[in-house]
Amino acid sequence: MLSCRSLLSQVLKKNRKLKKKNKIRNRKRKYVSRKQESITQQEHENEYLEEEDAEDEEEGFDLKSSAPSHTHGVQPLGNLFFNPGSVNSRNTGLGNLQILSDELVLDVLGFLDATHLGILATVSKSFYIFANHEQLWRNIVLDNLNGEFLFNGSWKSTYVAAGYPSFDVKSISVSGSLRVRDFYSDYLFQSWLCANLEMKPEWLERDNIIRKRCISVEEFISNFEEPNKPVLLEGCLDNWVALKKWDRHYLMNVSGDVRFSVGPVEMKLEDYFRYSDLVREERPLYLFDPKFAEKVPVLGTEYEVPVYFREDLFSVLGNERPDYRWVIIGPAGSGSSFHIDPNSTSAWNAVIKGSKKWVLFPPEVVPPGVHPSPDGAEVACPVSIIEWFMNFYGATKNWKKRPIECICKAGEVIFVPNGWWHLVINLEESSCHHTELCQQEKFVECLGFS
Repeated sequence: MLSCRSLLSQVLKKNRKLKKKNKIRNRKRKYVSRKQESITQQEHENEYLEEEDAEDEEEGFDLKSSAPSHTHGVQPLGNLFFNPGSVNSRNTGLGNLQILSDELVLDVLGFLDATHLGILATVSKSFYIFANHEQLWRNIVLDNLNGEFLFNGSWKSTYVAAGYPSFDVKSISVSGSLRVRDFYSDYLFQSWLCANLEMKPEWLERDNIIRKRCISVEEFISNFEEPNKPVLLEGCLDNWVALKKWDRHYLMNVSGDVRFSVGPVEMKLEDYFRYSDLVREERPLYLFDPKFAEKVPVLGTEYEVPVYFREDLFSVLGNERPDYRWVIIGPAGSGSSFHIDPNSTSAWNAVIKGSKKWVLFPPEVVPPGVHPSPDGAEVACPVSIIEWFMNFYGATKNWKKRPIECICKAGEVIFVPNGWWHLVINLEESSCHHTELCQQEKFVECLGFS
């Protein structure tokens, strides 16, 4: 049986061939009456084949070179139509629960503990796939182990290894997993696809942010802070000790057994880096700690606030000020989906190691695929950042107000103005310093939230 990767490739190739034939056929019809045309019919066909190849490059997706096929053989639902006579084993294995969406099935299974989830996996091949879904076991690990775990490449094996040290976790490794024939699910397949997809070149090529180096504070205020416009500042971190010292070895050495905030748990840096090296999932955990300088005081002395951001009116609150600065570390693919920084604050983000892709929309433009509640307190958006790029990024090409985009590299600082929607994804393992500040014109609004 073909792998999911091969099946997906075949489907894409068949669709491309059909598109090419239709394009050429339509082109012939269009020009059949133009007998005086100097370009021959064959040239027209070649022209359209070249255009179609360009479209294919835009529409196609590349998997990471190390990407495995789906652990349990799950295929996209569209593949079912290329297998006449096949029956979706997803439905037969779920019985009466087949009427539920895949997402709802997983929501129901989310109420089970590890023991009952393991028992359910023995009921049918379909339940085996659902009960082994990585997100379910990730939630169990994070809810029950409180950061006291060593990631083993999968969340289920991580849980078993922590709870039953004598158990041979290799028996539940990827290579030892059961592969199910004729199981089709867009939802489960997309989760795997988003975890293994490369960022397309066209998602990275647009760089339309204004870049400035060594501008005066007055120029920054008049051209960017007051008109509320983003800017990428170069050369601001040249004197930072952190820029030279904050590699893995140094951070683990000075932090020792100190635990940092990682999602809903706290982890030692050594354990987090182990996780980030082995993980391959749709939404990798992000180290995002607001108390890093209190936990490891030396880290708070190895950076200085750029001159453009030293007027921060939150400082008048003293010990009552809300969290405002964070150290952020994450593997490639980690990041933050679209949001607006809270408390009417602006922010500056300084990349110390690695690189980050930023996409920003002005306050009056809600990004495609994003649905804020009427009061703005909640935001519904795609499950993962890659999913947004797959399904919505292309729509922005024809918008009048296109997003501001850039890749921010080590040593650079991006200014994110108040009220701007922004998304950020790490293109490689990255670390940065992020600070939210209250500017003079927003002082009253900021106080209202504090």
